[in-house]
Amino acid sequence: MTPEQRFKCMSHNRAKNTGPELKLRRALWRLGFRYRINERHLPGKPDIVLPKYRTVIFIHGCFWHGHEGCKYYTVPRTNTEFWTAKVARNQERDQEVWRQLEAKGWSVIIVWECELKKHRFEDTVNSVAAEIVRNGEAYHYIQTARKKARALYREEQKSRKEREAALKAELRKG
Repeated sequence: MTPEQRFKCMSHNRAKNTGPELKLRRALWRLGFRYRINERHLPGKPDIVLPKYRTVIFIHGCFWHGHEGCKYYTVPRTNTEFWTAKVARNQERDQEVWRQLEAKGWSVIIVWECELKKHRFEDTVNSVAAEIVRNGEAYHYIQTARKKARALYREEQKSRKEREAALKAELRKG
């Protein structure tokens, strides 16, 4: 390719609403999952956000994010140093975003572009759906445990205040 052809080709790569994203979103919608897309308030603006399940999904292009062992990831023969460094920066940024999201209590699912090809699509959607459900169950379990702990704490505080009030009343009498 000439530099002009390559520029034209690369300039048509989109950051959101890509074919693989749309394909996965449609499949998840058909399965009954409701989501938001590209939430700006979350680190990395995840491609799909499922708040009910406290789960985010990133759909990574095999080339742009360096999917090791994938036939769709090859380092270009020209300007190799640039592309190697670019993919390495993308991978570092991805890992930092994942750490930030997990620190905020979100579960992160990564789906590679090659996993959404025809021959693997159904298996990928089924495994993503199962993981979403597992994440949701874990999140709801944690939320229920927190609610119980808060209720127990409030009860302890209430009984402590009642004991203190009774003690003060006895001291006034005595």
